[in-house]
Amino acid sequence: MEPHELPARAEEVLEVVEAIPAGRVLTYGDVGELVGDRGPRFVGNVLRRFGSHVPWWRVLRADGSAAPPLAARAVGRWRAEGVPLRRDDADPVLVRVDLAAARWDAAGLEVPAGLPGGAR
Repeated sequence: MEPHELPARAEEVLEVVEAIPAGRVLTYGDVGELVGDRGPRFVGNVLRRFGSHVPWWRVLRADGSAAPPLAARAVGRWRAEGVPLRRDDADPVLVRVDLAAARWDAAGLEVPAGLPGGAR
């Protein structure tokens, strides 16, 4: 594999993350399901390795929080985009997104039909 080439599954993760609209979010697990039964850790690893050019702050943990090393930057982006919060705090690690209000339904997202979760 050339250094600039992404593994196919990584590219699919990045495409889903790129599609999340401003002000909306998905969990790592949501993204994993959309790309065909991949776990949250897989999604996190893809974003850590290849995700600097996509809106990574729109993907968060199942409890509505950002990973602690990214929390300050993510919370700043959430506030700028108007993401609904269920807990706001001066400490970014304690901030929680209101998933019921902010979770994107992925309507109209084209998932490759060859994937187990495809043809949505």
